[in-house]
Amino acid sequence: MKCRFTGLTDPGLLRNVNQDDFYMDPEGRFFVVADGMGGHAGGQEASQLATEAIQTHLEQHWQSATSSEELLEQAFSEANQAIILDQQKHPERSDMGTTAVVAIFRNEQPWFAHVGDSRLYRLRSSNLEQITEDHTWVARAMKAGDITPEQARMHPWRHVLSQCLGRKDLQHVDVKPMDVQPGDRLLLCSDGLTEELSDALIASNLEPDLDYEQAAVNLVEAAKEKGGRDNITVVIVEIDAISPEEATAPSL
Repeated sequence: MKCRFTGLTDPGLLRNVNQDDFYMDPEGRFFVVADGMGGHAGGQEASQLATEAIQTHLEQHWQSATSSEELLEQAFSEANQAIILDQQKHPERSDMGTTAVVAIFRNEQPWFAHVGDSRLYRLRSSNLEQITEDHTWVARAMKAGDITPEQARMHPWRHVLSQCLGRKDLQHVDVKPMDVQPGDRLLLCSDGLTEELSDALIASNLEPDLDYEQAAVNLVEAAKEKGGRDNITVVIVEIDAISPEEATAPSL
């Protein structure tokens, strides 16, 4: 499956340090966004450790017989352990952690995995759908019907994570197959984007009539115009449509 992609990160308007990190495989095989937390240096270190660990594991085992589901579970486990080991070496970073969201294109079936509240969206025919489900107290309360989506956006506990990487008690990583069609646009992002922009504003800036690289710039700038209170990271993956020539060309 062919794709085009771009990524952009910005510290926002209020933070001196960017604690987000991202990675895009040059061959378009996988994409990672991480959003660190835990003090001036800790969050930055946690997101970098997670991104590097996930990247390394996927690259080393990409050609193995391991299923994509298990490969992602192992990669997140490696990332979690890397942060825990660093915490043990540097007690001043003992409270650091990070979210992570990953999309991979392997063996014909795309998969995604995530922990925390960094998100994966899919735009299809102008319809935006949130693919991941936030691991937050607010998301659980909203799913249970205790609060409305409108209340969730303004709730004082909206940033309280129920899970993140860097915890010995990490119990579950969401790993699922992903439905992708030619013409889709995928968006991996940190909550610095979703905290400022509604889904409607995200969709309007992600529309396929906009160049995908310009769309990334527009999303970041729109989030900054709305306040830019946190670091902002976006990765856009555009699934190429198959041309009629490609569809009818004989296989060699």
